[in-house]
Amino acid sequence: MTQKIRTALLGYGLAGSVFHGPSLDLLDQYSLDVIVASDPGRQAEARAAHPKAQVISRDEWAGSRSDIDLVVVATPPASHGQLAAAAIRGGCAVVVDKPFALTSAEGEALLALAKEHGQILSTYQNRRWDGEYLTLTKLLAQGALGDVRRFESRLERWQPEITKEWKIQATVATGGGLLFDLGTHLIDQALQLFGPVENVYGELEARRPMEQAEDDVFIALKHVSGVTSHLWLNACAAHNGPRFRVLGSEAAYVKYGADVQESQIRQGILPNSAGYGIEPEDNWGLLGRGNDTVAVPTEPGNFSRFYELLAAAILDGAPVPVDPADAIAGLRIIERIRSAR
Repeated sequence: MTQKIRTALLGYGLAGSVFHGPSLDLLDQYSLDVIVASDPGRQAEARAAHPKAQVISRDEWAGSRSDIDLVVVATPPASHGQLAAAAIRGGCAVVVDKPFALTSAEGEALLALAKEHGQILSTYQNRRWDGEYLTLTKLLAQGALGDVRRFESRLERWQPEITKEWKIQATVATGGGLLFDLGTHLIDQALQLFGPVENVYGELEARRPMEQAEDDVFIALKHVSGVTSHLWLNACAAHNGPRFRVLGSEAAYVKYGADVQESQIRQGILPNSAGYGIEPEDNWGLLGRGNDTVAVPTEPGNFSRFYELLAAAILDGAPVPVDPADAIAGLRIIERIRSAR
């Protein structure tokens, strides 16, 4: 291993340009050496944002290279398994953006392949480092809500048109739909907070004319711990509900508005900028009962923490930031929802 973790980023859409590229470029432990993007416009964006990286097309990428230590797969979901497997066989550590795989069986095969080749494998569940999620985990650790009974979580938006060509074409079989997209985040957060589930229920609808999978989703999970999670995903919501509403025996935590990091990065406020990850006081959540509530400062979000922990795993043998087995557990829940339709 060289002093820096030599990295190839496959894909330069939203995931590559907003969630992966900035952290890989700014953290001292990494050098972003290669960016793979076939669209000429995205290639130009990648060169402008990361002038030290070699930008090549998908056809020029051989699956792995001897001068690369880490491959980050941030392409459309249908290609995740093939690209990750090729990089593992080529001797690289691998990070796969969500969804980790298209099926739990494919995920298990990737995990077995990584173990066989002695390679580090993780999946990018960056919303474990959302500000509101970090705030909720802190409140739970303090016992501020008492015994949690119901966890409500939403990621909703008003996007009546599908703007990405691959999403227009994507079916469930090729990784389309909100369950594979935002659903992987909300399911992962629920499992991390309240543990494994015993009962699963889901409602899936396609509201937009061009949608071939689902864009309006409700999920109910009954956790072994006794907590019930209700999760909403919607790409065509004309009005958004609270990001979190968590009901406990002593108090509730209600939070509107999603984490600020994505919008900040789009505006040029990068992880090393002053104010990055800091949410305005007007957006803080409320803790209490009825009208007797107090505003709770939102913990600073920090997507780069994933890559800080990954560097420790690669360089020092620490645990990976996200165990792929967690992603596989989420895929099994998605499969149970879809099989019940």
